[in-house]
Amino acid sequence: MTVIAFLSVAPVREGSMAKDVARAVAALDDHPVTYETSPMGTTIEAADVSDLFDAVKAAHRAVEGDRVSTVLKIDDKRASDGSAASKVDRVEDALGRPARSAAQPTDET
Repeated sequence: MTVIAFLSVAPVREGSMAKDVARAVAALDDHPVTYETSPMGTTIEAADVSDLFDAVKAAHRAVEGDRVSTVLKIDDKRASDGSAASKVDRVEDALGRPARSAAQPTDET
């Protein structure tokens, strides 16, 4: 079984949050998960929900501040082992082309 999640962790305050978010992302390295960070959050894959929750707890705790906001969306498809990459592959098949990434510039930029 593979559990896929989308995680966003940030302090609630003014100014740049890059260092705080970097600490949250770095905390994931101590857990048996794989992840990909995007401008709006991080997609995480884990073998089971316990590994996922341990990683999310560490990411949340890594952000310092009086108030921390954490948003978590979980896809726990228990009957199959689909990966996040396979989900994107199916969307690209339906599109008939690669899906653009926010990190990839287009010809229009």
